[in-house]
Amino acid sequence: VQLVESGGGLVQAGGSLRLSCAASGFTFDEYAIGWFRQAPGKQRKLVARITSGGSTNYTDSVKGRFTISRDNAKNTVYLQMKSLKPEDTAVYYCYLSKMKNEYWGQGTQVTVSS
Repeated sequence: VQLVESGGGLVQAGGSLRLSCAASGFTFDEYAIGWFRQAPGKQRKLVARITSGGSTNYTDSVKGRFTISRDNAKNTVYLQMKSLKPEDTAVYYCYLSKMKNEYWGQGTQVTVSS
């Protein structure tokens, strides 16, 4: 299993970014995928999750600003982030739970300047 995030960067408050998580090594369309984030000195927390059927859920702080989606043909999950705030600054990780194992990507840094 491999999860590779990309798309992070430095953006001003109010700006947008789209993160990608390219997956391989498993039957992609059978599994839910999550996006987590970890700010300096804080715990890693779930941001958004998408099921194999396309159902989504979000943590309250990003509802209405972030959208998670998946392209099963490309084995990729996206996180579209709009109206970014300085408190969104964190390393963002892609996550898979499969057969009682957990898999994480290497993370991509998102920095939002005020």
